[in-house]
Amino acid sequence: MNKSFITNFLALIAIVIGYIVANNIIFTIGLFALSGAITNWLAIHMLFERVPFLYGSGVIPARFEDFKIAIRALMMEQFFTEENIDRFLAGSDNPATVIDLAPVINKVDLSPAFDNLVSVVEQSSFGGMLAMVGGTEALQPMREPFIEKMRASVIEISQSEEFNAILREELEQPSIMAGMRDKVSDIIEKRLNELTPQLVKEIVQKMIHEHLGWLVVWGGVFGGVIGFIAAITTKF
Repeated sequence: MNKSFITNFLALIAIVIGYIVANNIIFTIGLFALSGAITNWLAIHMLFERVPFLYGSGVIPARFEDFKIAIRALMMEQFFTEENIDRFLAGSDNPATVIDLAPVINKVDLSPAFDNLVSVVEQSSFGGMLAMVGGTEALQPMREPFIEKMRASVIEISQSEEFNAILREELEQPSIMAGMRDKVSDIIEKRLNELTPQLVKEIVQKMIHEHLGWLVVWGGVFGGVIGFIAAITTKF
């Protein structure tokens, strides 16, 4: 059951009991607890919803653009700094820094490489000999085996430590680093532009809903304590 509802309900019960049995202490405890719980509940409600005539309510939807700017600044200034990117790329012992190019290479069409090889052979001193055995058509059965061997060789080279060291060194160049940060910034910007005030409100509510409920509980508890102190001190 909702913690806020339970807190308000118990405080209300205390008020009713205190009134019925004419017990000023119980009545005051319940009254202060209810006021504390309701005040905190209203404050939480005002974070997400606009309340007529209450200035400052609906602060999260109202400050939506500032919220997006703050997220972008946090990402770029804390996570995607040049120092962090450089540290990540320099960590050769970190498996994550070894860039696996195999999926990319597997998608690349290597047919032009074979065509260039055939063209080189045709224009070389072996061209005349090649013409005697059927010309370039005689080499066509070698196309697929050549492409597979070429692909395997390129993948093997791309997975070597020497290649990865050179790649990391090039990526650490200031111009490349700046370009990477700009691209990351653009990606974050595009994703943030997809957010709406309602979506931001739901995200924040989901993240802190449980903890906000405890604010109402503690508001009731401290309100009850203050009510108890107020009740016993008024007797003196």
